[in-house]
Amino acid sequence: MNHNAIKEVTPLRETECFTVFHREKEKFDFPYHYHEEYELNMILHAKGARRIVGDRMEEIDDFELVLTGPNLPHGWFNHRCAAKKIVEVTVQWNQDLFSEHFLNKNQLNFIKRMFETSRFGIKFSKDTVEKVAPEILTLHKTIGFDSVIKFMLILRELSVSNDTKTLVEGDMLLDKSLNYRSRRLDAAFAFMNKNYSTLLTLKEVADQVNMSEVSFSRFIKKRTGKTFIDNLNEIRLGHATRMLIETSNTVAEICYLCGFNNISNFNRAFKRKKNCTPSEYRVNFSGSRIFI
Repeated sequence: MNHNAIKEVTPLRETECFTVFHREKEKFDFPYHYHEEYELNMILHAKGARRIVGDRMEEIDDFELVLTGPNLPHGWFNHRCAAKKIVEVTVQWNQDLFSEHFLNKNQLNFIKRMFETSRFGIKFSKDTVEKVAPEILTLHKTIGFDSVIKFMLILRELSVSNDTKTLVEGDMLLDKSLNYRSRRLDAAFAFMNKNYSTLLTLKEVADQVNMSEVSFSRFIKKRTGKTFIDNLNEIRLGHATRMLIETSNTVAEICYLCGFNNISNFNRAFKRKKNCTPSEYRVNFSGSRIFI
Protein backbone atom coordinates (compact mmCIF):
# COMPACT_ATOMS: atom_id res chain seq x y z
CA MET A 1 0.00 0.00 0.00
CA ASN A 2 1.16 3.57 -0.72
CA HIS A 3 1.80 5.40 2.54
CA ASN A 4 1.99 8.87 0.96
CA ALA A 5 -0.70 10.50 3.09
CA ILE A 6 -1.23 14.20 2.52
CA LYS A 7 -1.19 16.65 5.41
CA GLU A 8 -4.54 18.40 5.72
CA VAL A 9 -4.60 21.82 7.32
CA THR A 10 -8.16 22.24 8.56
CA PRO A 11 -9.70 25.75 8.70
CA LEU A 12 -10.63 25.27 12.36
CA ARG A 13 -9.65 28.40 14.28
CA GLU A 14 -8.23 28.62 17.80
CA THR A 15 -11.36 30.43 18.98
CA GLU A 16 -13.65 27.59 17.88
CA CYS A 17 -14.39 24.45 19.88
CA PHE A 18 -15.00 22.09 16.98
CA THR A 19 -16.33 21.79 13.46
CA VAL A 20 -19.16 19.54 12.25
CA PHE A 21 -19.34 18.56 8.58
CA HIS A 22 -22.67 16.87 7.73
CA ARG A 23 -23.54 15.74 4.23
CA GLU A 24 -25.12 13.15 1.97
CA LYS A 25 -23.08 11.96 -1.01
CA GLU A 26 -22.73 9.23 -3.62
CA LYS A 27 -18.99 8.51 -3.34
CA PHE A 28 -15.83 9.04 -1.31
CA ASP A 29 -13.46 11.51 -2.93
CA PHE A 30 -11.11 12.73 -0.18
CA PRO A 31 -7.55 11.30 -0.29
CA TYR A 32 -5.67 9.37 2.37
CA HIS A 33 -4.61 12.13 4.78
CA TYR A 34 -3.69 13.19 8.30
CA HIS A 35 -4.03 16.32 10.42
CA GLU A 36 -3.30 17.59 13.91
CA GLU A 37 -6.90 17.49 15.09
CA TYR A 38 -8.90 14.65 16.61
CA GLU A 39 -11.58 13.38 14.23
CA LEU A 40 -14.80 11.47 14.86
CA ASN A 41 -16.23 10.13 11.62
CA MET A 42 -19.65 8.48 11.35
CA ILE A 43 -20.63 6.92 8.01
CA LEU A 44 -24.02 5.32 7.39
CA HIS A 45 -25.26 3.21 4.43
CA ALA A 46 -21.82 2.72 2.80
CA LYS A 47 -21.45 -1.05 3.08
CA GLY A 48 -18.58 -2.28 0.96
CA ALA A 49 -16.50 0.89 1.23
CA ARG A 50 -12.91 0.52 2.40
CA ARG A 51 -11.43 2.19 5.45
CA ILE A 52 -7.68 2.71 5.77
CA VAL A 53 -6.25 3.80 9.11
CA GLY A 54 -2.46 3.70 9.40
CA ASP A 55 -1.68 0.70 7.20
CA ARG A 56 -4.74 -1.31 8.24
CA MET A 57 -7.38 -1.81 5.55
CA GLU A 58 -10.91 -3.10 6.20
CA GLU A 59 -14.20 -3.22 4.36
CA ILE A 60 -16.89 -1.42 6.34
CA ASP A 61 -20.53 -2.24 7.07
CA ASP A 62 -23.61 0.01 7.05
CA PHE A 63 -22.78 1.45 10.48
CA GLU A 64 -19.32 2.98 10.80
CA LEU A 65 -18.00 5.16 13.64
CA VAL A 66 -14.26 5.75 14.06
CA LEU A 67 -12.20 8.09 16.23
CA THR A 68 -8.71 8.95 14.99
CA GLY A 69 -6.12 10.76 17.08
CA PRO A 70 -3.80 13.58 15.92
CA ASN A 71 -1.54 12.83 12.94
CA LEU A 72 -2.91 9.32 12.39
CA PRO A 73 -3.32 8.81 8.61
CA HIS A 74 -6.80 7.73 7.54
CA GLY A 75 -9.23 7.70 4.65
CA TRP A 76 -12.38 6.06 3.26
CA PHE A 77 -12.66 4.86 -0.33
CA ASN A 78 -15.42 3.57 -2.62
CA HIS A 79 -14.06 0.03 -3.09
CA ARG A 80 -17.21 -2.11 -3.43
CA CYS A 81 -19.72 0.42 -2.13
CA ALA A 82 -22.70 0.76 -4.49
CA ALA A 83 -24.82 3.07 -2.32
CA LYS A 84 -26.26 6.23 -3.86
CA LYS A 85 -26.99 8.03 -0.60
CA ILE A 86 -24.14 7.85 1.88
CA VAL A 87 -24.54 9.85 5.09
CA GLU A 88 -21.29 11.16 6.57
CA VAL A 89 -20.81 13.29 9.68
CA THR A 90 -17.29 14.42 10.55
CA VAL A 91 -16.43 16.19 13.81
CA GLN A 92 -12.95 17.68 14.28
CA TRP A 93 -11.47 19.42 17.32
CA ASN A 94 -8.08 20.74 18.37
CA GLN A 95 -5.84 18.86 20.78
CA ASP A 96 -6.04 21.71 23.31
CA LEU A 97 -9.84 21.82 23.47
CA PHE A 98 -9.63 19.74 26.64
CA SER A 99 -6.51 20.57 28.64
CA GLU A 100 -4.51 17.84 30.37
CA HIS A 101 -5.37 19.43 33.72
CA PHE A 102 -9.07 19.22 32.88
CA LEU A 103 -8.85 15.61 31.65
CA ASN A 104 -7.10 14.57 34.86
CA LYS A 105 -10.30 15.13 36.83
CA ASN A 106 -11.91 11.92 38.06
CA GLN A 107 -15.11 12.49 36.09
CA LEU A 108 -13.14 12.76 32.82
CA ASN A 109 -11.08 9.61 33.31
CA PHE A 110 -12.86 7.56 30.64
CA ILE A 111 -12.67 10.35 28.05
CA LYS A 112 -8.97 10.83 28.78
CA ARG A 113 -8.35 7.13 28.26
CA MET A 114 -10.32 7.19 24.99
CA PHE A 115 -8.28 10.13 23.70
CA GLU A 116 -5.05 8.33 24.56
CA THR A 117 -6.20 5.18 22.74
CA SER A 118 -7.34 7.16 19.69
CA ARG A 119 -3.75 7.42 18.46
CA PHE A 120 -4.27 3.79 17.40
CA GLY A 121 -7.69 4.54 15.88
CA ILE A 122 -10.88 3.35 17.61
CA LYS A 123 -13.78 1.62 15.87
CA PHE A 124 -17.06 1.54 17.78
CA SER A 125 -19.59 -1.29 17.59
CA LYS A 126 -22.86 -1.24 15.66
CA ASP A 127 -24.80 -1.10 18.94
CA THR A 128 -22.85 1.99 20.00
CA VAL A 129 -23.38 3.65 16.64
CA GLU A 130 -27.13 3.06 16.80
CA LYS A 131 -27.17 4.52 20.30
CA VAL A 132 -25.31 7.76 19.53
CA ALA A 133 -26.28 8.24 15.88
CA PRO A 134 -29.37 10.41 16.61
CA GLU A 135 -27.22 12.84 18.64
CA ILE A 136 -24.40 12.93 16.09
CA LEU A 137 -26.85 13.42 13.21
CA THR A 138 -28.37 16.49 14.88
CA LEU A 139 -25.17 17.98 16.29
CA HIS A 140 -24.88 20.45 13.38
CA LYS A 141 -28.35 21.80 14.22
CA THR A 142 -27.37 22.72 17.79
CA ILE A 143 -25.63 26.04 18.42
CA GLY A 144 -23.76 27.88 21.15
CA PHE A 145 -23.15 26.43 24.59
CA ASP A 146 -25.78 23.74 24.07
CA SER A 147 -23.73 22.31 21.18
CA VAL A 148 -20.65 22.02 23.39
CA ILE A 149 -22.62 20.19 26.09
CA LYS A 150 -24.15 17.88 23.50
CA PHE A 151 -20.72 17.15 22.04
CA MET A 152 -19.31 16.32 25.49
CA LEU A 153 -22.24 13.99 26.19
CA ILE A 154 -21.51 12.17 22.93
CA LEU A 155 -17.85 11.79 23.94
CA ARG A 156 -18.89 10.57 27.37
CA GLU A 157 -21.20 7.92 25.85
CA LEU A 158 -18.46 6.73 23.53
CA SER A 159 -15.85 6.64 26.30
CA VAL A 160 -17.85 4.15 28.38
CA SER A 161 -18.56 1.82 25.47
CA ASN A 162 -17.36 -1.69 26.25
CA ASP A 163 -17.31 -2.88 22.66
CA THR A 164 -14.53 -1.10 20.79
CA LYS A 165 -11.65 -2.15 18.56
CA THR A 166 -8.27 -0.50 17.99
CA LEU A 167 -7.33 -0.35 14.32
CA VAL A 168 -3.53 0.00 14.41
CA GLU A 169 -1.07 -2.13 16.34
CA GLY A 170 1.38 -0.26 18.57
CA ASP A 171 4.45 -1.36 16.66
CA MET A 172 2.97 -0.05 13.41
CA LEU A 173 3.12 3.47 14.80
CA LEU A 174 6.86 3.08 15.12
CA ASP A 175 7.16 2.42 11.41
CA LYS A 176 8.99 5.37 9.87
CA SER A 177 6.66 5.25 6.88
CA LEU A 178 3.82 6.24 9.22
CA ASN A 179 5.77 8.79 11.23
CA TYR A 180 4.76 12.06 9.58
CA ARG A 181 5.35 14.29 12.57
CA SER A 182 8.05 16.91 12.16
CA ARG A 183 8.49 20.06 14.20
CA ARG A 184 9.86 21.92 11.20
CA LEU A 185 7.03 20.78 8.98
CA ASP A 186 4.43 21.64 11.61
CA ALA A 187 6.03 25.07 12.11
CA ALA A 188 6.07 25.69 8.37
CA PHE A 189 2.41 24.72 7.99
CA ALA A 190 1.42 26.84 10.99
CA PHE A 191 3.17 29.85 9.45
CA MET A 192 1.56 29.25 6.05
CA ASN A 193 -1.86 28.80 7.65
CA LYS A 194 -1.45 32.10 9.48
CA ASN A 195 -0.20 34.07 6.47
CA TYR A 196 -1.97 32.35 3.56
CA SER A 197 -3.71 35.60 2.54
CA THR A 198 -0.42 37.36 1.78
CA LEU A 199 1.95 36.93 -1.15
CA LEU A 200 3.94 34.41 0.84
CA THR A 201 7.31 33.39 -0.58
CA LEU A 202 9.39 30.24 -0.25
CA LYS A 203 12.15 32.26 1.41
CA GLU A 204 9.81 33.61 4.12
CA VAL A 205 8.68 30.13 5.11
CA ALA A 206 12.20 28.66 4.86
CA ASP A 207 13.48 31.42 7.17
CA GLN A 208 10.86 30.45 9.76
CA VAL A 209 12.38 26.97 10.07
CA ASN A 210 16.01 28.08 9.67
CA MET A 211 16.55 26.39 6.32
CA SER A 212 17.77 27.60 2.96
CA GLU A 213 15.22 27.88 0.17
CA VAL A 214 16.72 24.92 -1.70
CA SER A 215 16.86 22.72 1.41
CA PHE A 216 13.33 23.60 2.48
CA SER A 217 11.97 23.05 -1.03
CA ARG A 218 13.44 19.53 -1.04
CA PHE A 219 12.34 18.92 2.55
CA ILE A 220 8.67 19.77 2.04
CA LYS A 221 8.51 17.82 -1.23
CA LYS A 222 10.01 14.75 0.45
CA ARG A 223 7.74 14.91 3.50
CA THR A 224 4.46 15.71 1.73
CA GLY A 225 4.96 14.55 -1.85
CA LYS A 226 4.03 18.05 -3.06
CA THR A 227 5.88 21.29 -3.77
CA PHE A 228 5.82 24.31 -1.49
CA ILE A 229 3.39 26.19 -3.72
CA ASP A 230 1.08 23.15 -4.03
CA ASN A 231 0.93 22.87 -0.22
CA LEU A 232 0.33 26.61 0.14
CA ASN A 233 -2.45 26.50 -2.44
CA GLU A 234 -4.13 23.61 -0.61
CA ILE A 235 -4.23 25.74 2.53
CA ARG A 236 -5.63 28.67 0.57
CA LEU A 237 -8.25 26.46 -1.08
CA GLY A 238 -9.30 25.11 2.31
CA HIS A 239 -10.02 28.63 3.52
CA ALA A 240 -11.66 29.52 0.20
CA THR A 241 -14.01 26.54 0.57
CA ARG A 242 -14.98 27.73 4.01
CA MET A 243 -15.67 31.26 2.73
CA LEU A 244 -17.79 29.95 -0.14
CA ILE A 245 -19.95 28.09 2.38
CA GLU A 246 -20.07 30.66 5.17
CA THR A 247 -19.93 34.10 3.53
CA SER A 248 -21.66 36.07 0.82
CA ASN A 249 -18.37 37.40 -0.58
CA THR A 250 -18.04 37.17 -4.34
CA VAL A 251 -15.74 34.56 -5.87
CA ALA A 252 -13.35 37.35 -6.89
CA GLU A 253 -13.25 38.71 -3.34
CA ILE A 254 -12.58 35.26 -1.93
CA CYS A 255 -9.85 34.74 -4.50
CA TYR A 256 -7.85 37.74 -3.27
CA LEU A 257 -8.70 37.25 0.41
CA CYS A 258 -7.15 33.79 0.20
CA GLY A 259 -3.90 34.98 -1.34
CA PHE A 260 -4.48 34.23 -5.02
CA ASN A 261 -3.48 37.16 -7.21
CA ASN A 262 -5.27 35.98 -10.33
CA ILE A 263 -8.90 34.85 -10.64
CA SER A 264 -8.06 32.49 -13.52
CA ASN A 265 -5.38 30.74 -11.46
CA PHE A 266 -7.81 30.51 -8.55
CA ASN A 267 -10.52 28.93 -10.69
CA ARG A 268 -8.08 26.43 -12.23
CA ALA A 269 -6.60 25.43 -8.86
CA PHE A 270 -10.06 25.08 -7.31
CA LYS A 271 -11.35 22.95 -10.18
CA ARG A 272 -8.33 20.63 -9.97
CA LYS A 273 -8.99 20.14 -6.26
CA LYS A 274 -12.81 19.96 -6.20
CA ASN A 275 -13.68 18.96 -9.79
CA CYS A 276 -15.86 22.05 -10.12
CA THR A 277 -15.49 25.83 -10.21
CA PRO A 278 -15.90 27.94 -7.06
CA SER A 279 -19.26 29.19 -8.33
CA GLU A 280 -20.48 25.66 -9.03
CA TYR A 281 -19.29 24.53 -5.60
CA ARG A 282 -21.26 27.30 -3.89
CA VAL A 283 -24.43 26.44 -5.84
CA ASN A 284 -24.14 22.67 -5.62
CA PHE A 285 -22.69 22.27 -2.14
CA SER A 286 -24.67 19.54 -0.43
CA GLY A 287 -24.40 19.41 3.31
CA SER A 288 -23.49 21.82 6.04
CA ARG A 289 -20.26 22.63 7.82
CA ILE A 290 -20.65 24.35 11.14
CA PHE A 291 -17.82 25.87 13.19
CA ILE A 292 -18.69 26.06 16.88
